[in-house]
Amino acid sequence: MITRLNVHRQSADWQRALAQAVTDPEDLLKRLGLDPALLPAALKAAERFRVRVPLGYLGRMTPGDPADPLLRQVLPLAEECLEIPGFQCDPVGDLESMPIPGLLHKYHGRVLLVTSGACAIHCRYCFRQHFPYRDASAIREAWPRILCYLRAHEEVREVILSGGDPLTLSDDKLAAMVSDLAGIPHLRTLRLHSRLPVVLPERIDDALLSWLTGTRLRPIMVIHANHARELDGTTRAAMERLELAGVRLFNQTVLLKGINDDPDTLAALSHALFDSGVQPYYLHMLDPVQGAAHFAVTEERALAILDHLNRQLPGYLIPRLVQDISGRDSKTPLVRTFQTVSDSAV
Repeated sequence: MITRLNVHRQSADWQRALAQAVTDPEDLLKRLGLDPALLPAALKAAERFRVRVPLGYLGRMTPGDPADPLLRQVLPLAEECLEIPGFQCDPVGDLESMPIPGLLHKYHGRVLLVTSGACAIHCRYCFRQHFPYRDASAIREAWPRILCYLRAHEEVREVILSGGDPLTLSDDKLAAMVSDLAGIPHLRTLRLHSRLPVVLPERIDDALLSWLTGTRLRPIMVIHANHARELDGTTRAAMERLELAGVRLFNQTVLLKGINDDPDTLAALSHALFDSGVQPYYLHMLDPVQGAAHFAVTEERALAILDHLNRQLPGYLIPRLVQDISGRDSKTPLVRTFQTVSDSAV
């Protein structure tokens, strides 16, 4: 059974902001003054993967610009409905690495718990947009089995809470989960993967900090930002609260065509992250999920971009370029086997 832990009374601010998110493609287009001709394709694509955009994130977009890099991440397009060879529903083999519903044990020393299917924002490139959350949740009847599994696997030192987004769960539920995990002696680190500090910074409140930092487990949060314009004053304030509370902050970015696939954009993102107290961590090649092929960047271009970043930035601002390949026992780093690259590749 999941035990309960006393926390501060849940703040309603983030829940209210989540409930007010834009979920209608027509509303999204109208709020940004975009061409109504985009609507038929947006409606069709949204039938297979719904729209969800928090108002605070929408407010960082440029009205009237269909190529805005933040809008491009959330606007449904006709290309999503195309069947492209090589793009599939489970692109990284999650379901093959799940000994118990909701628990992924791919890599040595750590496991990932799929805590929720909900997100504050629906990114159109999401690699889990087809994931069967109803049958593979870590917080349903599988929880006692998960705790037994973790107790039996003493090599596991770190538990990662993911989803969806774990921070869409209530603080009571999360506090109870973390309390149970902290009771397993060989676990040392609690890691959360969340986009909410970026897209819904109201979520970083006293109640969250209470359970996140209130046990012996070392707290790490890996946020997800793809563009410097995602990091405004509200997000920086949220990161500062986490950092001051003792939470180590890292960022992972997905390399996306037409959004951040050039070195200047990624360099600006690294600087903005560092200014916000966040360490650039991973630059992911797009996972080949069905419906996202139009975001794909070639490996050659990715390596050319990385070469430019190596020349522009100090090493601590350069994320690791990696690819998640099904069946591998770690992320696969992408490295160039020769030294020079033509500028025309970027």
